[in-house]
Amino acid sequence: MKNLKFYVALSALAIGLTPQGDVFAQIKSKQKTSFQVSAPWSPDYDVRSDIAMVYGINDDGGKFEERVKGYLDKGYEVQFMTGIAWGQYKDYFLGEWDGKNHLDEGQMMRNGETIWHGKDVPYIVPTASFLTYMKSHVKRAIDAGVTAIYLEEPEFWARAGYSQTFKNEWQKYYGFPWMAQHESPEATYLSSKLKYQLYFNALKEVFTYVKTYSESKGKRVKCFVPTHSLINYSSWQIVSPEASLANLEGMDGYIAQVWTGTSREPIYYDGLMKERVFENAFLEYGSMVSMTAPTGRKIYFLTDPIEDRARSWNDYKVNYEATFTAELLYPMVDNYEVMPWPNRIYRGKFPVEGMKERQPISPAYATQMQIMVNSLNQMPLSQNTLNGSHGIGVLLSNSMMFQRFPTHQGYDDPQLSNFYGMAIPLLKQGIPVETVHIENLANKNTLKDIKVLIMSYANMKPLSADFHQELNKWVKAGGILLYYGRDNDPFQNVKEWWNSNGNNFKAPSEHLFGLLGVPLSESGGIYEVGKGKVYLVRKDPKELIMLKNGDEDFMSTVKKAYEHDAKAGNLVLKNNFVLERGPFVIAAVLDESQSKSPVTLTGTFIDLFDPELPVLNTKTIKPNSQAYLFDVNKAENKSKPQVLAAAARVTDEVSRKKSYQFLAKSPSKTNNIMRILLANKPTKVTATSSGKELSLTKNDWDEKSKTLLLGFENFSEGVQVNISW
Repeated sequence: MKNLKFYVALSALAIGLTPQGDVFAQIKSKQKTSFQVSAPWSPDYDVRSDIAMVYGINDDGGKFEERVKGYLDKGYEVQFMTGIAWGQYKDYFLGEWDGKNHLDEGQMMRNGETIWHGKDVPYIVPTASFLTYMKSHVKRAIDAGVTAIYLEEPEFWARAGYSQTFKNEWQKYYGFPWMAQHESPEATYLSSKLKYQLYFNALKEVFTYVKTYSESKGKRVKCFVPTHSLINYSSWQIVSPEASLANLEGMDGYIAQVWTGTSREPIYYDGLMKERVFENAFLEYGSMVSMTAPTGRKIYFLTDPIEDRARSWNDYKVNYEATFTAELLYPMVDNYEVMPWPNRIYRGKFPVEGMKERQPISPAYATQMQIMVNSLNQMPLSQNTLNGSHGIGVLLSNSMMFQRFPTHQGYDDPQLSNFYGMAIPLLKQGIPVETVHIENLANKNTLKDIKVLIMSYANMKPLSADFHQELNKWVKAGGILLYYGRDNDPFQNVKEWWNSNGNNFKAPSEHLFGLLGVPLSESGGIYEVGKGKVYLVRKDPKELIMLKNGDEDFMSTVKKAYEHDAKAGNLVLKNNFVLERGPFVIAAVLDESQSKSPVTLTGTFIDLFDPELPVLNTKTIKPNSQAYLFDVNKAENKSKPQVLAAAARVTDEVSRKKSYQFLAKSPSKTNNIMRILLANKPTKVTATSSGKELSLTKNDWDEKSKTLLLGFENFSEGVQVNISW
């Protein structure tokens, strides 16, 4: 990973960790894991993460302060999350709040229809009055004692921008009358830039209020933005501030909202469009890391055991494993939102193949999910890197969101293929490709470990000439730049810095090539620039994946650039990613790669994707599947009794010469299973809850691994376990 040691050290310092060998030792933090929930506390979904993010002032029947107190009383740190573009704000929209109806502030499409998030809840154009209303919500949350505010999903739909409210904002921002975005690329570009700026300003204003008000009360409440990745918002044709938020003084960090719902968006590869969930998730999490790591902002990774759309439980499970694996392959991140809406997961009913009626979550899936979730409380930062050839990056820009809708002059970018064309061919061959945010180029760490940078202006445009100065310096110092693009999309000609105020370039790339001394050519070429080199290829990246075998020349070019020009070693092609993080082993094997072989790992492993927690000596992972293992031989302090894996959160541990005891908490009405490392086979094991001894569903000793497999029913108030030998 790019500049990994720096990022790990930066993250570690930010949360008070100290390096010890290859893996960073964890100092217990009360802010490592979280979940978001609107429903009042219940033992049925008492997840036992560090933080409960109580959602919405008016959500779940209101009674916000009662809901906050309910989680505080159960030992959670309580924080507040609510939408900034939508939410249970009917009192505002229908006039109860200030006597004025505000439904006209909804985002409107060309046909005059409002885009709704729910009944009487539109996606909003963030006006001054709406921000005043939002301040009343965050004030109430601060008064209730929360320690952080999360304003989620600042979203302006690309297809919106036709309401009178938006037209008024246009006039105020640009100083000239509104232009219908469907009439020209120029109008589309200007419309998107305004949408972007409106939500940047909205967050800035509300966060400034949060800091000022909380400090007036003698504390400093933190501010976060839970947001989809730039890749997903661009794919779904939504405009959001994304990377620029890192410049906000009061902005403390992000939640990377990546889950099955975002990652299953079909993409092209080898001429075929289909779902590629693991690959998509890997790139989405990576784009959030590249956006935030150079800035030092904190980031939580989200994944979801189900998703918003109704699918089968089996579908949820398969894709949860894929996205969960992808998030763990970034060893510089160790903060997680373990799930949204736990009540939906534990109390919801969804289809099961072969059954007529919808079913609740199965005991087996609930147990597996709890094993996975609780393992995140143990997950360390690591300086280890993914296996494979590092140092290849793909350039991204916030402006990727500006060109998605509507299309002009017949130019289209199906399924965001001008981005994926540069990334998916590499990922499919086991290359841990990175994304690089153009907005971060001025930071000295952004390109520090990048050997080969791939870019195109077919899918985005540079919002500043300064970015080209940074690219120019990097190439002349020895960087290898691969530029793919015909530069003939209609957005090349929008009025921007490259064709105004004394500049007269037909395309922004002409300005870059001028700095680099690369001659303009319709046929492309390879050019030496200082100590570096520029490959100019006159193909749009979408051509590399929308056509069968379209990436053959691309892969050859990358190989030559990496091995011969960058002298970065052999370009290793494979079909897998494997990472060790302390005792955890995370692995993914890809399909559609040159290699079709499974991957076999050997050791003494606990299978964390199996609700029975078996001990394995070998694990074979087939293409298009993943594995999550605990290496018993790499457990810390092996002479000390300890729970290695469990479908519950373990606290209050007491170790003595001949005994070990602890408290295990997890949602009631679920089944606990745990692997416990002990010096000897136990002679007595008891599990009690509320003074009542529980029957043990598992009590099996494995002599080879020196582990006890223990099972019993979970209770949210806790189960006291006593083991003696």
